[in-house]
Amino acid sequence: MAQKLIRIFHNPRCSKSREALALLQARGLDPEVVDYLQNPPQPGELRSLLAQLGLPARELLRSGEEEYASLGLADASLSDEAVLQAIAAHPKLLQRPIVVHGERAVIARPPELLLQLL
Repeated sequence: MAQKLIRIFHNPRCSKSREALALLQARGLDPEVVDYLQNPPQPGELRSLLAQLGLPARELLRSGEEEYASLGLADASLSDEAVLQAIAAHPKLLQRPIVVHGERAVIARPPELLLQLL
């Protein structure tokens, strides 16, 4: 039986992202590493991630980033589509790390949350 592909949306400068990747590798897994800052996910891919995560679009946002304030993303009346467009244009806003396994995904903060997928 083929092993399901594991993907991690990874920022190498983020300690939690590095910990999550190390946790996968320590279990003998070789995930597809997506450096989302270099290769930003587009709105369609973000919609798929939302479905796998089972979360609203707003949960993908990092509210501590400068762009969060400058783009007015605290405005609760913004549509999910507007949030996804902002993340696609400013990938630094994406929560990290996101680990995808099969049809499910998790925001691995803390990194141990990814164990729910395995």
